Amino acid sequence: MLNDIEFINGFSVELSDDYRLAKSYVRDIPTQALVYIRSFTHKLAAQLAVQHDVTFTSANLYDRIEQLNLRRVIDVAAVRALHRLRSDGNRGAHPEKYHLTQTQLVSIAEKSIHQILQIIAKLYPSLHQGAAPHYQFEAFDSYAGRDLCYRAVMKNDPEAQYLVGMSLKAKGLMLQEQERALAQTTDGSLLANSNSNSSSSSSSSSNSAESNTPSLISTTVEQTSADVFAQAAHWFHIASVHHQAALFEHGVSLLHGYSGAANPATGEAFIAQAAAQGIVNAQALLGFFYLVGSDQFEVDINQAETLLTLAANAEDAEAMSNLGVLFYQNQQFEQAYLWVNKAAQTGYPHAQYHLALMLEQGEGCQVDIATSQQWMQEAAEQGQLDAMLRCGSDILHDDGASQQQLNIAEHYLHEVIKYGRNVTAMIELSVALADGILGRIDVVQAAYLLQQANLHANEIQRQVIEPLWQSLLMQIDSVIALNPTEDELTTLQQAKCLLA
Repeated sequence: MLNDIEFINGFSVELSDDYRLAKSYVRDIPTQALVYIRSFTHKLAAQLAVQHDVTFTSANLYDRIEQLNLRRVIDVAAVRALHRLRSDGNRGAHPEKYHLTQTQLVSIAEKSIHQILQIIAKLYPSLHQGAAPHYQFEAFDSYAGRDLCYRAVMKNDPEAQYLVGMSLKAKGLMLQEQERALAQTTDGSLLANSNSNSSSSSSSSSNSAESNTPSLISTTVEQTSADVFAQAAHWFHIASVHHQAALFEHGVSLLHGYSGAANPATGEAFIAQAAAQGIVNAQALLGFFYLVGSDQFEVDINQAETLLTLAANAEDAEAMSNLGVLFYQNQQFEQAYLWVNKAAQTGYPHAQYHLALMLEQGEGCQVDIATSQQWMQEAAEQGQLDAMLRCGSDILHDDGASQQQLNIAEHYLHEVIKYGRNVTAMIELSVALADGILGRIDVVQAAYLLQQANLHANEIQRQVIEPLWQSLLMQIDSVIALNPTEDELTTLQQAKCLLA
């Protein structure tokens, strides 16, 4: 019986390499697996177009899938499957934007491999005028990682060196997120310990699961994100001589100081060189430099539009989003909506948040509050902090919110505080806990949050905090006057001490 790789090869030789490589990297380098899945989806769309005599009018994969849909080349289920593959593939390019752990990336990559097999089985009869052959799926393995390390070290293979660097970079970004979360938890131990629904508990469980996931580069407890970034920079530097994508990553590592002090001048020069060689990520980042200005590049909107358009048409979600920003700043709202919508459709949470705002205000589109709320919720679910704050606050101010919704709101606000030290979120959560809006009263946590808000607030925010501070002190004193139990009194005095 055929195995799954032979099954894909029988459907199309042109697709088999992307499938084989994607599958081989699922466990070790899921980000790279997702990049190959995106490439597979592009090539599959192109083959369907040729088969049905469709001429694409856009280089953008979302547009191409929709064009196949409009021509009824594939049914609705296949359209949705292709969009899921496209969306998941895009996550591999910027996993840190989605706050994804290694475990989550592996899960997404594994799911995408099975989705590929399902859609190919569905499309097989239309291409080969016969039923799809039976095949046996061979389990995922971690041999690719060991082979990469061997080729990187012993064969001096630039592609392998680049991929080892990418694996290390992804791990460094995830370690960095964990370190930031741990720092926030340490700073706010009262906040974490008193809240059984807080994100710290779910974070620890995901970290535990992550430790059981096979990976290319094993990091010990002692390793920090700085250690891992330095290792990634080493491999990018070695590979950059012969590998243009590695040259871009080498430039990024210099820009951010992966190996020590940042060197923006040299880093941006390497990024520009890679952009000139057609590296999409480099074009996207250089376009951003021209959009907002950088160490070496002054604002040049024409250059920004050219570079961002190139990268956006190559399905770079961040470039699509930034191109939308460019048009928005130029008051070209219809064009801004077009690109922000495309970026949102890829699953990019920042674009989803901004699309929600545009739909709410009717900028470049008709006002659509229901769809706006859907996109806002989607962005919040993916960890976009502004969307989480908006959704969390809206729930707290909704008198009809269920306890389940209130739990979600509390989780969102904890996340916003953890990752952004957001004063508004601290105030909202403090008031909710003091007033019992969440189904319980916790004056210690409320006092701690208000203390932290005051610490990070600007002058206008302190004017909001002051009456809340005094109100909470009065609330504590009034409860103390009712002769509480010894344990309750200890808790109340702890809260009062925080507000002293």
